[in-house]
Amino acid sequence: MNRLIFKALGSAVVPALALCMQSCGNGPQALESPSGNIRLDFGLTQTGQPQYSVTFDGEEIVKPSTLGFELVDGSCIAEGFKVDGVSRSSNDSYWVPVWGENDSIRDNYNAMTVAMTSDKGVKMNLEFRVFDDGAAFRYVFPEQETKTIEIKEELTQMAMGGDYTAWWIPGDYDTQEYEYIKTPLSGIRNHNAEEDMTNVSSSRFSPTGVQTSLMLKTPSGKYLNLHEAALVDYPAMHLNLDDSTLVFTSWLTPGRGDAKAVVNTPFKTPWRVIMASEKATGILATDIIYNLNEPNALEDTSWIHPTKYMGVWWEMITGKSQWSYTNANDFDLATFDYSKARPHGKHGATTENVKRYIDFAADNGFDELLIEGWNIGWEDWFGKEKDYVFDFVTPYPDFDLKALNDYAHSKGIRLMMHHETSGSIPNYEAHMDTAFNLMNEYGYDAVKGGYVGNILPKGETHYSQWAVNHYLNTVKKAAEHKIMVNAHEAVRPTGLARTYPNLVGNESAMGTEYRQMRPGHEAMLPFTRLKGGPMDFTPGIFRMDMSTFVPGSQDRKLATVANQLALYVTMYSPLQMAADMPEHYAEKMDAFQFIKDVPADWSESIYLDAEPQDYIIAARRAKGGDSWWVGGITDEDARDYELTLDFLEPDRTYTATIYADAPDADYLTNPEAYVITTQEVKKGDKLPMHMAPGGGFAIAIK
Repeated sequence: MNRLIFKALGSAVVPALALCMQSCGNGPQALESPSGNIRLDFGLTQTGQPQYSVTFDGEEIVKPSTLGFELVDGSCIAEGFKVDGVSRSSNDSYWVPVWGENDSIRDNYNAMTVAMTSDKGVKMNLEFRVFDDGAAFRYVFPEQETKTIEIKEELTQMAMGGDYTAWWIPGDYDTQEYEYIKTPLSGIRNHNAEEDMTNVSSSRFSPTGVQTSLMLKTPSGKYLNLHEAALVDYPAMHLNLDDSTLVFTSWLTPGRGDAKAVVNTPFKTPWRVIMASEKATGILATDIIYNLNEPNALEDTSWIHPTKYMGVWWEMITGKSQWSYTNANDFDLATFDYSKARPHGKHGATTENVKRYIDFAADNGFDELLIEGWNIGWEDWFGKEKDYVFDFVTPYPDFDLKALNDYAHSKGIRLMMHHETSGSIPNYEAHMDTAFNLMNEYGYDAVKGGYVGNILPKGETHYSQWAVNHYLNTVKKAAEHKIMVNAHEAVRPTGLARTYPNLVGNESAMGTEYRQMRPGHEAMLPFTRLKGGPMDFTPGIFRMDMSTFVPGSQDRKLATVANQLALYVTMYSPLQMAADMPEHYAEKMDAFQFIKDVPADWSESIYLDAEPQDYIIAARRAKGGDSWWVGGITDEDARDYELTLDFLEPDRTYTATIYADAPDADYLTNPEAYVITTQEVKKGDKLPMHMAPGGGFAIAIK
C-alpha cells in the first residue's frame, strides 16, 4: 500500500531514517516529537517497573503510568527490570496508499527502544514513537529462552491528567453497536447502564469499562484520543477506569482458555496510542494509526479499487421484505429440501427483484450491487448458535446465480457477495475455499462478511485473540483470490488496511441499520471508530418515514436528505453505498445526482471545523482531479456556518452546486425538504450555510 519517498536536503538526497548509537543506563529517558510539542518520559520505579508519562504543549496529559503483564501462572512480568541499552532513531518519509483521503501520507517521528531484562531473566523491550500529533509504544519480546508466554492480563496504565470530558461506549467483548455517551471520566460509572442496545451478542465486563477509540477533551481545551494500532495475533484492548484515581488500565478480551493471550517469542504487541491535538480537526486528520502499521504486504494491488454500490438490503432491514425464502426453523441444512418448501412470498433476493436493482444501479453509474439473502439457510440463522447454518454456495430456488451475474456483467457492473456466518467461525473456515472459488467463477471481487450472534465455538468472543486471528486470516485468504473484504461485526479496525489494502471496510459500530440513532452519532464516528479504518456506514437514506412503505412500522430515520448527502464527504470510506431503494431515489433524482457524482477516492482532504458529536465540516479534492466536494453535518441543533473557500485554486472561477436543507427542514418534522442552487465561486469566497436540526449540506465545486 505504500512506497518510501526520500526527502531532498539541499542538493543531497538522503534517507529520512536516521539511527543513533546505543547507550546503556537505568536513568530517566526523554523522547520528544520532531517539533518538540510532545514529550514522553520513561524510567524505572524503585521496584524496577517500567513507567512513562506524556506531556503535550507543557501540559501533562498522561501522568506517570506503569507497564507490565500478569501471567496465568500467577507471576508477573512487571518489576525487577534493569535497562540493558537504549537506542534512538528518527524518520521522516512519505508513503502512497492504494486508496485513501490523501495522495500521500507523511510518517514523521522520533523513536526510542529500551531493552530490558528482568531479575527472572525475561527479556522485554519497549519501543516508543513520538509524533507531532501523538505518542505510541508497544512491548517487544525478543527471541529468548522463554518460548511461550501465557498472558492473563496486560497491565498497561494510562493515568489521566484530570477529569477529562469523555465520549465513550461501554466495554464489551462482542459488540461496538452503541451510541456514544458524553460525560466526565468520573461520570462513566453512573451512566454506563444507559447504553443497552439489546444486541443479540453482548458481554460487558465492568461499570467503568470503555472501548477504544476513546475521545477525550481536557479542561484547557486540548483533544486526546486513546486507541491501539496493528492488532495482530492478540486480543482487542479495552480500558477499565479506576474512577477514584482516573487511571485507565488495559483490559484484554478473553477467549476460551485461562490465558487471554498466548504469544510465542519473538513477539510484538499492538501499539498503545495517545493522539493529541489543539483542535478537534487535528484528531480527524491524524494518520498516526496507519503510520504505526506495517507497509503493504500485497505485491499486486491492481485489482483493489474504490467502490460505489447499491444493495438488496434496506428493504430487508426495514421489514419490507425478508432474507428468508420459506417459513421453517430448527432444521438440518444438509437434508432440508427447498424444492419442496412453500415460499412465503416475502423473499427479497428474487431474480426478478434483483434485475430491477441491477437496471437502476447500472443506469446510474454504480460499480456493484450487494445482494443479501441469496443463499439457503436464512430461515434458521438468528441467535441459534448453530454450527452448520450456511454453506455459502447454494442459492435459493428463486435466485438464478449464473443468469444474474451474466445480466449484471452485460450491464457493466458486478454483483457483490454476502457471507453471513451467524458467528459460526468454524463452519465458515470449513467452507471458505469453496465459497471464494465460487466468487472467482462468477466474477465477484468483493464480499461483505457478517458475524451476527455469539461466536462459536462457545467460550470465544468477537474480539478474542482467536477471533482476531480469524478475521485477519480471512483477509489474507481473500487476497489470494483477489477479493476485497468488508467485514461486519468483526473487531474494530486498527490500521491494518495499510498492510492489507483489500480490507476496504468494516462495520464495527452502530450504522444506518439502527434507524433511530440520534443525529449526533454521525458526527462522533469519525473521531472514534473511523480512526482505525473506514466504515461501511451505508448512508443515503431518502425516505425517512418507514411507515410510508412498511405498513405498521414506527421507525423513522432521524436525518434530513441534505445530511445524508453530506455523509459521503464527512465520513470517509473507499466503499460507499447508496443504501435506499431505487423507487425512493427515483422520487428525488435531483438530490440523487450528488450521490452519483461524488467520488469514493481522494487526492486531498481538509477538515475545516468540527466538535465531537456536534458537527463536522470537511472538504475533499477528487482523486487526480481539481473538483472539490464539501460536506457539513450537525446534531439535533440547527447551525449556521460561514464556509470560506480558501482551499480553491487562485485565479479560477468554479461552479458550485449546493444541496442544502430547506428553510423549514427539520429531522423530526420535515426531513425530506431540501433546496438545490448553483452559483459561481472563487478562492476566498464566503458561503453562508444553514444546517437544520439533524441536517447538513453538500456542495460539488467544479
